[in-house]
Amino acid sequence: MAFVLVLDYNALMDNKTRFKPYQPNQLLLLPPDMKQWLPEGDLAYFIMDMVNQLDLSAIYDSYDGTKGGQPPFDPKMMTALILYCYCIGLPSSRKIEKATYDRVAFRVLTADQQPDHDTISEFRRRHLKALSGFFVQILQLCQQVGLVKLGHVSLDGTKVKANASKHKAMSYGRMVKKLDELEEEVKRLFAEAEAADEAEDALYGKGKRGDELPDELRFRQSRIKKIKEAMESLEKEAKVKARAKREEMAEKERTLKEQGRKRKGKKPKEPSDSVDPRSQRNFTDPDSRIMIDGASKSFEQAYNCQAAVDSESQIIVAANVTQQTNDKQQLEPMVETIKKNTGGDKPEKLSADTGYFSQLNMEYLEEDGIDAYVATGRDKHGEPPEPPPRGRIPKDSTKLERMSRKLRTKKGRETYSKRKGIVEPVFGQIKEGRGFRRFLLRGIENVMAEWDLICLTHNLLKVFRSGLMPKGA
Repeated sequence: MAFVLVLDYNALMDNKTRFKPYQPNQLLLLPPDMKQWLPEGDLAYFIMDMVNQLDLSAIYDSYDGTKGGQPPFDPKMMTALILYCYCIGLPSSRKIEKATYDRVAFRVLTADQQPDHDTISEFRRRHLKALSGFFVQILQLCQQVGLVKLGHVSLDGTKVKANASKHKAMSYGRMVKKLDELEEEVKRLFAEAEAADEAEDALYGKGKRGDELPDELRFRQSRIKKIKEAMESLEKEAKVKARAKREEMAEKERTLKEQGRKRKGKKPKEPSDSVDPRSQRNFTDPDSRIMIDGASKSFEQAYNCQAAVDSESQIIVAANVTQQTNDKQQLEPMVETIKKNTGGDKPEKLSADTGYFSQLNMEYLEEDGIDAYVATGRDKHGEPPEPPPRGRIPKDSTKLERMSRKLRTKKGRETYSKRKGIVEPVFGQIKEGRGFRRFLLRGIENVMAEWDLICLTHNLLKVFRSGLMPKGA
């Protein structure tokens, strides 16, 4: 007969020492209130309250209950779950599923329901456009509580890695060579297959259908198709770039003619429609591009993510994603997006680094009545700033000369110096604080929607930490 010795450690201890009861197998007499599991003011409660204020009609209207089957999870719960996870930097559907079992905040937020990772992933995929569309609704809530003033908006871009390896990319020049090699191999394999069929027919008689392709041949044909598609994409892109370059050159010529000035230096070379042999395309995410990461200075497969940030509380008032490594073409679209998102309002002041400077951009901001502070070049580290200008501005000064002079004034230097403290911490909070250094989704449309999700949850966190709640929350 086996005996189990159960020790009462409290009895063995000194009588003056007592511990709180610990009985993990004790059943609860009454069902618990899950809201007692989290402290008052937890982020999960805030997200649930905010979702109650969002217009979810676009999501609800997409369901059709007449088709029968198991009822889906409530879109309000699923939306709150997705937004909460992006707030804390947990976009993986498998990790979200696990968290609904072993994290208290998740169990409270989902009312102790556990959607599996396929359901979570499908909900995000199906309603990605609607979820990203909450950016404007949440921005309006930020305006409502006074976190957006548009007194000074700073614009900048950051490179975020694509969900693709840069080693899966191939240059146009390499594609041409590889395509010839693969086509030669396909011809050889077809010839070998025909010779084998003839030999087998002679030996065994006819009986095979003849349409079976060996795996080796199927792989090469699939590879040829992908390479041809990538080459066509690069060729189309080269023509678009050449056309844009011609338009830019023509605009500069018109400006010089209007100002009665002559071009300095040689006439620019006529843009070519041909593809640069070094131009690359990635086979995992063809929409991504090779870009230089600003922090590591290394080449990465990435997207250029734009954000316009309000100085009042670091609220993102406009967001976008582009495949272009250069920021010059992003200023006007971003300002127009700000106006669209805020009901027609525009910034009083706008600051940006030298990547956004161009004569056309300065003309646009001037015509729109926006006080611009855009760097005309990079300051050398360790060198003292140039002295402030003296005297009146010459009438024949170019936009570059005028902006350079403006940034050397006391007011200009003071205003532009605030740029780094407005927009760059936001990228740090997104990348370092929440861990969003790589996109989960692929393709430019999906990546743009995911960037909106990342930015709108940044704004949600700003509202949460401010302690200011919109009316009705």
